[in-house]
Amino acid sequence: MSNDVDGSIQLEYGLDDRPPWLRSILLGLQHVAVMIVPATAVAFIVAGGVGLSPADTAYIVQMVLLFSGLATIVQAYTVGPVGARLPIVMGSSFTFVGAATTIGVDYGMAAVFGAILVTGFAVEGLIGWQFERIKPFFPPLVTGLVVAIIGLYLIPTGMDYAAGGADAADYGALYNIGLAALVLGLAVGLNMFTRGVARLLSILAAIVVGYVVAVVLGFGFGYDVVDFSAIGDAAWLAVPSPTRFGLEFEPVAIVVFAFLFLVSAMETVGDMSGVTAAEGRNPTDKEFRGGLFTDGILSSIGSVFAAFPITSFSQNVGIVAFTGVMSRHVVGISGVILALLGLSPKVGAAVTTIPSAVFGGAVLLMVGMVAASGVRLIVMHTELDRRNMVIVAVSLGLGLGVATTPEALAGLPDAAETFFGEPVILTALSALLLNTLVPGEQSPLFDTVPAESTSDPVDSNAPAAGPSDD
Repeated sequence: MSNDVDGSIQLEYGLDDRPPWLRSILLGLQHVAVMIVPATAVAFIVAGGVGLSPADTAYIVQMVLLFSGLATIVQAYTVGPVGARLPIVMGSSFTFVGAATTIGVDYGMAAVFGAILVTGFAVEGLIGWQFERIKPFFPPLVTGLVVAIIGLYLIPTGMDYAAGGADAADYGALYNIGLAALVLGLAVGLNMFTRGVARLLSILAAIVVGYVVAVVLGFGFGYDVVDFSAIGDAAWLAVPSPTRFGLEFEPVAIVVFAFLFLVSAMETVGDMSGVTAAEGRNPTDKEFRGGLFTDGILSSIGSVFAAFPITSFSQNVGIVAFTGVMSRHVVGISGVILALLGLSPKVGAAVTTIPSAVFGGAVLLMVGMVAASGVRLIVMHTELDRRNMVIVAVSLGLGLGVATTPEALAGLPDAAETFFGEPVILTALSALLLNTLVPGEQSPLFDTVPAESTSDPVDSNAPAAGPSDD
């Protein structure tokens, strides 16, 4: 279907459209295929860094999948005030990996889950509750920059996956690059040169073909690309057990996770803006509030069962723009699939055998689409005059600076290094402060153009379209 709202993209299925069941399931599987590897990788990385047993590692992976699915369902359909009724796929974020590993080693996993329990409710819950008050501080210029930096700083992660995984012994091997190129090329080709189901399922089809080729490389040519050992070791069914690791409340851990949940809130605001940009609008107050509630509340509940924080997945925002499928019912099906995988570790283990290189080809495409969505959000609602160009330059410069050269902040205290070392935080804070303090159309303090600049066509601001309250 076509959307007539200014700035929208051509949508095959709108927000409340229900594709046929078979197509909906395949489209839902496409979302799962793109996010399941990085979502579960968070659990594997932290568990390995802390030194957990294989059984404990498998259990945390199971809980990440289960609560990712539950949170995705809540986002699509809502439970009271919780949920945005938007196609937002939820999962465990790499934002929390470093802190969870360090705190797990120093204080134990009980301190990790205790900090998540407190800060999920306190930080994102509070932001969601008061979002109407703080919304004027997040106009399209700010949220667009957050969306853009999310995509841009994930590009190196996508390249690492495409090369076989950052710590892989075969990093950069020709067959890894070939697999990633195959997936990327096939996804783009199907999307640009076909119609109907082939275009809508272009990413899923590319991942399936890449996976089959990877299996052939293993059995036919002796390359160790796909490891099936995890399937045999996993149980068919496992029931969640609350407080498996206990809960402790360490002040240092709570402060660190409070900072990181601020990042999560910024990412969710940006991701929600990226999704609704497909309709040429910003999210409504109700959508923002419900989406942030889901982040915080489901993360806190999940921590009781040993799940890491659950937040919106940026690469799945890219799928909406890439395929033109915005149906929240498709994403609801994704949530059901994830929840079922979380109840069956053996099925989940089978899905996680997707090689990093295969996944990397899809990730590179998706994060690039996320960055493009951020740029589009800015251009739709913001005139790039001198004021706004300076804000874009400073915000992206600082964000990409710490993303590419994190060691530049090594002289800061540990807490400050953790806080300012997050590209999303630095970009968002820079954009927020500059947009607030410098007079201009999108400033909540100075919402008119200074009189002395109105006669200068270079510096004049066109009226910016504010967030829709429909």
